[in-house]
Amino acid sequence: MSNIKDLRIEKITLNIGVGEPGDKLNKAMKLLETITNKKPVQTITMKRIPTWGVRPKLPIACKVTLRGEEAEELLGRLLQAIDNKLPEKKFDKEGNFSFGIEEYILIPGVQYNIDIGILGLEVAVTLSRIGYRVKRRVIHKTKVPSRHRITKEEAMKFINDKYGIVSEEK
Repeated sequence: MSNIKDLRIEKITLNIGVGEPGDKLNKAMKLLETITNKKPVQTITMKRIPTWGVRPKLPIACKVTLRGEEAEELLGRLLQAIDNKLPEKKFDKEGNFSFGIEEYILIPGVQYNIDIGILGLEVAVTLSRIGYRVKRRVIHKTKVPSRHRITKEEAMKFINDKYGIVSEEK
């Protein structure tokens, strides 16, 4: 039986930003599909930035979100790619954390694909507790009380216990 204070991984989001539509974006989408076996979605720009050549509704990145057991299994492999070390600064005050992987070939079980080349990706992990639904429900939406929120220290302890992560101090 789980305790109400027990943490769990709500979702993992893998993101690759290429900055332009076309061949690089297609390679990034193919890579995310290879890693996760899920179809990624393109993210589009909302603003016009003329100096960067960006206009509204221009697809410049792609992402895929995983939940449940497949997210936990993939997170273990992704953490192995960074040698199970996460600096303390990678955790935010809400207990979520993110990190980058320079080359996808560092992920165990992923082979180099000559069609894709070498690409890196970003990983964002969102943690939650039982009761966090109150901030997203439609009827009677409320805030999660501060005594029930996840702290940075709790998140670091959870990841260390579950995956054996070494937190690097500054």
